[in-house]
Amino acid sequence: MQVDATHMTSLFENATEGIILTNNEGCIVLVNPAAEQIFGYAANELVGQPIEVLIPDRYRQKHVDDRNNFYKDPQNRVMGHGRDLYARRRDGSDFPVEVSLSHYRRDGQLFVFTFIVDISFRKQIEENMVRQKQELEKVTSDIRKLNMGLEFKVEERTVILKEALMKLEQSQKELSEALDKERELSEIKSRFVSMASHEFRTPLSTVLSSASLLSKYTSTEDQPRRNKHITRIKESVKHLNDILEDFLNLGKLDEGKVLPSYGELKLEELIQDTTEEMKGLLKPGQEFVYEQTGHANAYSDKKMLKNILINLLTNAIKFSNEGSPIIINSRMQGKTATISVSDSGIGISPADQEHLFSSFFRGKNATNIQGTGLGLHIVKRYLDLLGGNIFIQSQLEKGTEISFTIPVNHIET
Repeated sequence: MQVDATHMTSLFENATEGIILTNNEGCIVLVNPAAEQIFGYAANELVGQPIEVLIPDRYRQKHVDDRNNFYKDPQNRVMGHGRDLYARRRDGSDFPVEVSLSHYRRDGQLFVFTFIVDISFRKQIEENMVRQKQELEKVTSDIRKLNMGLEFKVEERTVILKEALMKLEQSQKELSEALDKERELSEIKSRFVSMASHEFRTPLSTVLSSASLLSKYTSTEDQPRRNKHITRIKESVKHLNDILEDFLNLGKLDEGKVLPSYGELKLEELIQDTTEEMKGLLKPGQEFVYEQTGHANAYSDKKMLKNILINLLTNAIKFSNEGSPIIINSRMQGKTATISVSDSGIGISPADQEHLFSSFFRGKNATNIQGTGLGLHIVKRYLDLLGGNIFIQSQLEKGTEISFTIPVNHIET
């Protein structure tokens, strides 16, 4: 079986940072659209070229030596190593970059993913901060000279100094916030590289090993063994598709491409259809127990509401033991719907609950359970778009109840 190529291609082509794949000879194999835009080349101009074509002339020989040393002992490297790195565009101009590396082997050959971010804007911000500091020093010096000969204007000069300091403080605050956001984005991208490398490796290894073993079981008596490995492959492929779906949904949300599409729906029918579709994911002995209170007619975004339910039910299944029920309650009261999903699983500590809606966050007691740490973050983003709220009650080893409210009388204008 093969992983859905559409998801993989979409992730590669819609990434906001440049991605370049090279082989063990340092030649370019793949280039994504973001890298084409950054460097000014078309992909077909780069494929087959040595990676040094994108390195400024003054650094090329050293880069060849560094690349050869990396291939001898390849290690993943995240962005932000305190070194000034520069790249070269097609028009010959140099620009500052941050680079992270990730590698894998296939058929005995080493391949290296290079993730590239153009940080020209950040460098410009840093230069502006230096220039403004110099301007402040000049203003301070000028005021000092005035004070020596014009003591009677002390009050006026003090006002001028205060205004200058206030403007500088405000400017530095804005620049500092911009740098903080840049560092936060870099940290998230680094966590993505590390997490994606880990999350993809395990199911891919399972698919490869099971596919290899299947070819060895050729007799009728080996059917149970074949079924076992086929099941493992299906589960691994589903896990990969879930990961890609989370990444794609997050990307669409970040780009503002997800907007509510309101329409009439029957809440009870929507929940029953969703649980019916998800019964195949239940562990042995698990079951959905659902109860609806009040009328069922609502007006909201059916697709977005279903995605919220799928995320919450998937978590309840994943973090609960076999034989335990998953309780779903929905209540329509006035212009508001309240929906809750309860389980008797591993629970969430109070410390982890504070960070539960952050991207890529995983609880300390859930690190050995598959997942991207994006599910509840995406749920929160959907609820913000729908004007809803989310609430959590949980105890370790006793279970978790997640409930949310949404307005169900939205009228489009």
